[in-house]
Amino acid sequence: MIEIDALVKRFSHRDKDNKVIWKTAVDGLSLSVKEGEIFGLLGPNGAGKTTTIRVLTMQTVPTEGRVLYDGKEIFLHEREMKEFIGVVPQHVNFDQDLTVGENLELHARLHHMGSAERKRRIAELLHYVDLSEVVNDGVRQLSGGMKRRLLIVRALMHSPRILFLDEPTVALDPQVRRRIWDLIRQMARSGVTVFLTTHYIEEAEALCDRVAIMNRGKLVSEGEPLELCQRLGTYAVEWDEDGRREYRFFKRRDASAAFVAGLASEGKIQVRRTNLEDVFIELTGRKEGL
Repeated sequence: MIEIDALVKRFSHRDKDNKVIWKTAVDGLSLSVKEGEIFGLLGPNGAGKTTTIRVLTMQTVPTEGRVLYDGKEIFLHEREMKEFIGVVPQHVNFDQDLTVGENLELHARLHHMGSAERKRRIAELLHYVDLSEVVNDGVRQLSGGMKRRLLIVRALMHSPRILFLDEPTVALDPQVRRRIWDLIRQMARSGVTVFLTTHYIEEAEALCDRVAIMNRGKLVSEGEPLELCQRLGTYAVEWDEDGRREYRFFKRRDASAAFVAGLASEGKIQVRRTNLEDVFIELTGRKEGL
């Protein structure tokens, strides 16, 4: 469905001496995403996630490499491919002076949808996300969670086959976040390919069939969340030492127990299952999210 082949994106900027230098934001990225898969792209700030998404959504042209959707190179079939995708941005960007229904009507008209199809699709999708009752309300009246669901509705109006989600649950409370998770899972079950970025590592672990971790523009690891955890070690030991929280990872529980028996820490020692956040920290050296 999505094929990313040796993608490179460089930007020019001026350094402190006012000299033009080149910065590589994405450095030889290659990935593939299957149809109907929920795929997560993780990485610290500055890792290249946003630039990658901008290329995939045809907002930025790559320096090198290519991207294919369903076997077609996107920048050679740009108009067709823009009908192929839906984008849920990180920031809410509705017309605040229009109602919910009017915002969706405007989006549908931009995609040249007929009158009957527009009405049907708006009613269908608002029902899908339980927002039918607010169709005539102004966007300003909606809660943060409602606006997030409405962003997804807008992106789905033209029935895209790929949906890009940039930080879909940022700043939402846990109940609303899990409702959005359920909605994302429903979309994937219906055949939509979901490509998301998130700073909430537990969100990626809960949602994604596979994840890729970027750091400094490069792909550093890729796989199913459980698989990545097992590569690091099934069991994690964490303890306090010299005012810091330390971690060690083990393939077997008996090995972790033997290590704990030899620790002289006066602080709390915990043995637990390894999680995706452990993998993220070990691979990038920086903690993000929680």
